[in-house]
Amino acid sequence: MDYSYKKTNAYLKFDKSRMVNLEYSLNREILRTNRRGAYHCTTLVECNTRKQHGLLVLPVPQLGNTNHVLLSSFDETVIQHGADFNLGIHKYDGNNYSPMGHKYIREFDCDSLPRTIYRVGGVILSKEKMFSLIDNTIFIRYTLIDAHSPTTMRFKPFLAFRDINELTEENPIAEQGYKEVENGISMCMYSGYPELFMQFSKPVDFVFEPGWYKGVEYIQDMNQGLPYKEDLYVPGYFELPITKGESIIFSASDVHADTSNLLDRFENGITVRTPRSSFFNCLKNSGHQFYFRPSQDELYLLNGYPWGEVKAREQFMALVGLTLDIGREDAFEEIVDTAVPAIEQFMQGKPITGFLKDISDADVLLWLLRALKKFSAHNPERFYLKYAGLVSKIVAFIQEGNHPNLRPLTNGLLSVDNKVGHPSWMHNKSADGYYTTPRTGCLVEINAFWYNSLKFNEEIAHNLEDAKLEKKMGLLAEITKTSFLDVFLNDSGYLYDYVVGNFVDWSVRPNMLLAISNAYPLLDRRQSKSIIDIVTKELLTPKGIRSLSPKSIGFRPRCEGTMHDRVYSAFNGSAWPWLLRAYQEAYLKIFQRSGLSFLDRLLIGVEDEMSNDGIGSLSTVYDGSIPYFGHGQISSAINVAGVISALNVQKSFDNEY
Repeated sequence: MDYSYKKTNAYLKFDKSRMVNLEYSLNREILRTNRRGAYHCTTLVECNTRKQHGLLVLPVPQLGNTNHVLLSSFDETVIQHGADFNLGIHKYDGNNYSPMGHKYIREFDCDSLPRTIYRVGGVILSKEKMFSLIDNTIFIRYTLIDAHSPTTMRFKPFLAFRDINELTEENPIAEQGYKEVENGISMCMYSGYPELFMQFSKPVDFVFEPGWYKGVEYIQDMNQGLPYKEDLYVPGYFELPITKGESIIFSASDVHADTSNLLDRFENGITVRTPRSSFFNCLKNSGHQFYFRPSQDELYLLNGYPWGEVKAREQFMALVGLTLDIGREDAFEEIVDTAVPAIEQFMQGKPITGFLKDISDADVLLWLLRALKKFSAHNPERFYLKYAGLVSKIVAFIQEGNHPNLRPLTNGLLSVDNKVGHPSWMHNKSADGYYTTPRTGCLVEINAFWYNSLKFNEEIAHNLEDAKLEKKMGLLAEITKTSFLDVFLNDSGYLYDYVVGNFVDWSVRPNMLLAISNAYPLLDRRQSKSIIDIVTKELLTPKGIRSLSPKSIGFRPRCEGTMHDRVYSAFNGSAWPWLLRAYQEAYLKIFQRSGLSFLDRLLIGVEDEMSNDGIGSLSTVYDGSIPYFGHGQISSAINVAGVISALNVQKSFDNEY
């Protein structure tokens, strides 16, 4: 059929056949953020399937550190010749969807912005969404591409005003009144919330018809056995005419908009977007979305969406990939500078301020040191100007036994207690107190990081001509290396995952990869190759590295069932894309240029995920066996960062050789 609009050849594009198939489209989600904690998230057809979905979701600091859904959705209706065509879609009881607006979708793409093309009779309508990068404002641009007769549009807002992890129902407390503002209205349903401003770029009529839409269901929550049904408040509807070729802008925000410049703000906003025109650009765009700026002087990284938060470990794990590897050296320094006061408070035994409350977890400071080592290679001058002293302080703090859960042993290794916090990334305790991965004692990656931290501090001392510290660090590093090989290296050609007393854990896990991909090698080439061979045979999948080998006891590859079952699987068989960075670094150290073609092919399986789950991003974890479905958050900071770094390492290695 010949449409009068220009069809796109976008990198991420979905045609009518996919969009009208709800089994397909409801399992693919779009995320947009303002890099300040607010976001918009929904499915391709804009039917919300999680309680965390919403058109405008933002922080409300006076109500705590979680986000809140103000505007859940915004239904559009095209009116011609007195006939209404509702473009919205919601799920209700009994697998009933109403209205069925997805049937009018002809195309969806998200190259620079998410854009949906609708066709209703002779009407062709374009809808594009964009989040402001300066405040909590979501914009929608509607363009009437074609129409053969006068056309009117009606818009119906569905309001929630609730925490993203809760649900609401019809109640007498909700304030149903509104105020008229320029080209729109404002309202606030509950005390403590900001006003919600809903405005247009041209005059609009608002008809007050308050009512509750009851029993809206969220299918993803229902499938996971979580509460999934709520009531949403609709105060009425907006209505305005639109002519062929005309564009109008709708804005929803917690601040009043100057409607005279909405069109300009939208156009200017497009120019600063990274187009999702390639695998790398998709991940770069996704990487920017984790930036969280609660104030002008602070910058953190969220661990994911849509229910992400600031976690110190994941922030430092993702730090290099989400800053240096996408050309944001300034952001690296700003994130570290924001963290330094909390780190100093922790090391001095003072109450910790800011968002990094979990700095005390055993491996957190070691992940930071690993990131600072990358920065020192990237910009030595800036590193020695700002962070060399910080590295020495942290190493001394740990080495002198001041860390609450890093106990130095006489053999130079560090021991942890798995009942204190969450000592490693692969450590989780379910709600019933059961440890899904009860790793304790000497953990392989923590001690590999510790050796590298000692060598890093030795290098710093050498460059600063501190002979006494250089000698001390060198001796400690040699003791640690000897003990590491004696304790962890086994006769089967790989490393024990953890050792406590006389007990050794024979499970084949990916943490040993972190020991052979470090800057300062602990093992020789033959030993490293043996580990790579075992990881390749037993842990490598098209989506990442398994958390446990199929040959090991307790292997469970499918992330499904109860919450306990899913958490167990995540750390006992599911695959993690971020580990591909460590795998790649170790692989290239051994095979050099001859390994590039294999690694290129390996990343193809990850690139396929750009059209699945969270479009243009990577989920928290993937099944460790066919069909390799994604699970958890639809956008994971450590996975996006790890794959960005893998792509960068490969490119730079290729250029170097």
